[in-house]
Amino acid sequence: MLKLVLKAVFSGLRSRQSMVLENIALRHQLEVLRRNAKTPRLKARDRLLWVILSRFWTCWRRNLVLVQPKTVIGWHRKGWRLYWKWKSQPKQKGRPRVSVAARQLIRRISRENPLWGAPHIHGELLKLGIEVSEATVARYIIKGPRPRSQTWQTFIRNHLSEMVAVDFFTVHTATFKTLYVFVVLALGRHQVIHFNVTDSPTAAWTSLQLTQAFPFDTAPRFLIRDSDRIYGRKVVDTLKAMDIQQVVISYHSPWQSGHIERLIGSIRRECMDQVIIFNERHLRRILRQYITYYHESRTHLGLEKDCPVHREMQSREMGQIVSYPVLGGLHHTYSREAA
Repeated sequence: MLKLVLKAVFSGLRSRQSMVLENIALRHQLEVLRRNAKTPRLKARDRLLWVILSRFWTCWRRNLVLVQPKTVIGWHRKGWRLYWKWKSQPKQKGRPRVSVAARQLIRRISRENPLWGAPHIHGELLKLGIEVSEATVARYIIKGPRPRSQTWQTFIRNHLSEMVAVDFFTVHTATFKTLYVFVVLALGRHQVIHFNVTDSPTAAWTSLQLTQAFPFDTAPRFLIRDSDRIYGRKVVDTLKAMDIQQVVISYHSPWQSGHIERLIGSIRRECMDQVIIFNERHLRRILRQYITYYHESRTHLGLEKDCPVHREMQSREMGQIVSYPVLGGLHHTYSREAA
């Protein structure tokens, strides 16, 4: 028994002595290679091996031949930075992609309504249940020359529901005749209460229009108008009888009645400048169609992209988007309908 134990001990000593001699031989050969050859280029897997060895082997520095210990430490630090850079990356870079269907719809609306800008199209998309930013709409609309929109500012901040504004604007017919359109606008929801057309406006005719616009006890508290001579003594007396306080804006200051000026500008840009008027009846019919579209379909910035007549938002589940032409295709209304 003792003989077997001593044999195992001497065998272990011989194997250890053989390992030491083998290491000396290998080190000598590596030293010769380092003296007589250029330093070989290490690959990524070689660097990874030494980084791992440096973490689990305490004597790794004494066995380095090709590189210095600080190089291995640098590899480890670089790997640490790369790991946490990868770890810290967001799962999705940037904003979520806009679907192809949404992009096509934006271009379709822009193509069918060349007078619409990004805010108008964005409001229409919100009503159709498509939530994208206004900047995204501006990116995908069809670029092209568009009529310049007038900027306006109003000082009216309070009691909009108790205020109306009135004004005239002119329309030229195909026979070079000038027609006058009288418009009454409620400032609360930007609704056109009344309008009429004439070729010879007078104070008596204007007074009659005011009476027709506010039947019974529907008269507002304030009425904003300009200093046109058409609002003569007859109009002033009518307003007093209806207990309406008139507010006359300054001379040559249309911005002081910005709501009505904006309405007239919209009528001109989106309707009157695109059609040829033949007579009073034709003008009334065109205005009636446009004002219906203006109330029920057209979104407004001042109403947080809603319509004067509240328009319900439609969900995607209600069906496909269908368009209906207005004024012969000059504008379109959009809604969802089941197939």
